Amino acid sequence: MNEIIEVGLQRRALLTAEKAILVGISRLRGEALRSMRELAQLAISAGAVPVDVLIQRRKTPQQATYLGKGKLEELKALRLSADAEIVLFDAELSPVQVSNLIDQLDCKVLDRTERILDIFAPHATSREGQLQGELAQLSYMAPRLVGKGHMMDRIAGADGGGVGGVGVRGPGETKLETDRRALRRKMSHLKQKLQEVRGHREVEKRARDRSGLPLAALVGYTNAGKSTLLNALVGSDEVNAHDRLFETLDTTIRKADIEGAELLISDTVGFIHNLPEDLFAAFMATFEQVQEADVIVHVLDASALWAVTERAASEQLLDRLGVADKPTILVLNKWDKIAGTVQEKRILTQMPDGLPVAAAKHVGLENLAAQIAQAAYARFVPLSLRIPYDRMAVVQACRDRGRIIQIAYEPDYVAADVEVEPELLDTLKPFVIAPG
Repeated sequence: MNEIIEVGLQRRALLTAEKAILVGISRLRGEALRSMRELAQLAISAGAVPVDVLIQRRKTPQQATYLGKGKLEELKALRLSADAEIVLFDAELSPVQVSNLIDQLDCKVLDRTERILDIFAPHATSREGQLQGELAQLSYMAPRLVGKGHMMDRIAGADGGGVGGVGVRGPGETKLETDRRALRRKMSHLKQKLQEVRGHREVEKRARDRSGLPLAALVGYTNAGKSTLLNALVGSDEVNAHDRLFETLDTTIRKADIEGAELLISDTVGFIHNLPEDLFAAFMATFEQVQEADVIVHVLDASALWAVTERAASEQLLDRLGVADKPTILVLNKWDKIAGTVQEKRILTQMPDGLPVAAAKHVGLENLAAQIAQAAYARFVPLSLRIPYDRMAVVQACRDRGRIIQIAYEPDYVAADVEVEPELLDTLKPFVIAPG
């Protein structure tokens, strides 16, 4: 498990952060290593540093304390010897388990879902993202008020009254001492605000629809390099791109000129294995961009040891969103990190449908751009038109619901080569002289 701890030690800036022990249950061979390494990255992204790992082999968690009696005693000793302030579990703990574990361990007891929520809190920048993050946190917190308040009391008593650090910050933290009725009122208010914000977003969506530009949605496992790829494709550095989980929470849409074709590209929130239900529901807005897309660009970190598992987790979520049948391009990003290695051969064998790319170094982008443009406009119909000057609204319709490839203003008519949505064919039929 030293490899997992090295994930934290590589980040020197975090050496003074709160120390965390990672705890999980192993059901299948190899499952624990992948899952715990992801948990270590979640801990780092939330501001903690993993210092040790404890895994118990058992089929199901113990109902009262998650771990069996012997392993729990081992965890207590491990926490004391490591002087750890946090014990982080690779599961969603029940309120009873949290309360019992706090009594036994006398420290912060946090779970995987809570870590994700803690990361989401400071990363949302749009009004909608902030409301969604707060609502997801309150939904998670509602059944856990008693255990959470107990942990706050224990922490406060231990440090003289100061409360802070990982697991006790972010939207909703001032509600920890309120009753469930006040919490429900707050959640109802947030849902109402979200509806108002979504109304504004619907107006923006209609404006995008009127542009007639197809949409390509970048999706994939968190930290696969989607934001870096978006910047490379549109030729700017406007979108934050850092080596952290969930760096992107709010959907970003940019217009790009790719292979002579204009289209929109969206960067969406990163996927993760076993995405909590509350987060799936709360961040449905960013997922709606995927549902509206003409083509999905599935970005995968080819250098990740569990790239195949991460692809499966992302495809499972795409299926859950009902978009598994959409045209999809698989991008094997960060290819420069594995070029000439055993990993390269393994990935090519396991994913022969993937397109090797190194977005940070602008390698492989021309081939990718060509595939995106071809897929994005695949459903558009090419036509050559002759449009009388008294029917110029037809030209505008072609712009609104397609694209004009070439246009010439002749003495008696406008000659235009266009690509348009199939739904526009009946309207254009009187002006068609030939397929494009």
